[in-house]
Amino acid sequence: MDKFSMSRRDALKMMGLGATGLAAASIFSPITRASEIFQGPQRQVPPGGQRPQGGAPQGGPRMSYKEKEVYSGPDVIIRQIDEHTWEGNGHLMANETIYIIEGRDKAILLDAGTKIDDLDKIVAGITSKPIILIATHVHPDHTGSAINYFPEIWIDAADTPNVPQFMAGYKGKINYLEDGQVFDLGGREIEVVFTPGHTPGSACFFDKANHIGFSGDAFGSGNLLLTTNFSTLLSTTTRIEAYMEKNGIEKMYPGHYMGANPETLQRIKDLKTISKEMIAGTRKGNVNPQGMMGLNGSVRDFGVNVSYRDPIGLK
Repeated sequence: MDKFSMSRRDALKMMGLGATGLAAASIFSPITRASEIFQGPQRQVPPGGQRPQGGAPQGGPRMSYKEKEVYSGPDVIIRQIDEHTWEGNGHLMANETIYIIEGRDKAILLDAGTKIDDLDKIVAGITSKPIILIATHVHPDHTGSAINYFPEIWIDAADTPNVPQFMAGYKGKINYLEDGQVFDLGGREIEVVFTPGHTPGSACFFDKANHIGFSGDAFGSGNLLLTTNFSTLLSTTTRIEAYMEKNGIEKMYPGHYMGANPETLQRIKDLKTISKEMIAGTRKGNVNPQGMMGLNGSVRDFGVNVSYRDPIGLK
């Protein structure tokens, strides 16, 4: 596979989906379907019409963005959150989201989508500041082909086992994040907090001064794919609950942002409750041998779905 030619089907295959999983997948992914929990009415596409760029497929959830659109291209739409923060949505894997976080001297590009041609040039059209590329975790909808436009990338070392599969061919320098590390962008600081669960090396990034965070897939945007176990998720949610309360974090922008699904403190508390009850055995999940990515168990409550590996995920 050429390093610049990854398609959604290629990415799904890399994430472990067989023919059955591919056939069962929606036009985006299970995350899209789960997002209907909080997305509201469906957008209808006229007969014979085309889906608007960045919108939902026919029968899918309605996207609901309040942010102003500042760039629209074939691979990504970018919207402005505030004067120095932008979010961009690809269309290959459940509206996969990138973020540009700008300070006075530098800017962070958080995640790189599945396949966004000329992402370096697109980002340069948004900010003239030197770019630091960081991945919230090593999955192909976050570390897709566009990472090859950048000479360095930062990841959590715990996701290193995924590098040969999901970052194959990357010739740049791989730097390793530290828990509690602070990126000083010049008048704006972004703190790294390790949040294993979705993957062993998932991390969140917090702008405490502005009371916001960026969660990647650590809390799943309504559909958490838990590749570790509930004990790990319990530890992570306990820590992030305390962090958000201490620092007044009002919301976190997730890795599949659809405009109306920021991650909240209440969501963290709900996931903590689910984790405790699944470990104790007082809550039971459903087991489906055809589960995608080997996640054959699922539990749904509080408007969120958690997919996990039964029985090893119950530890």
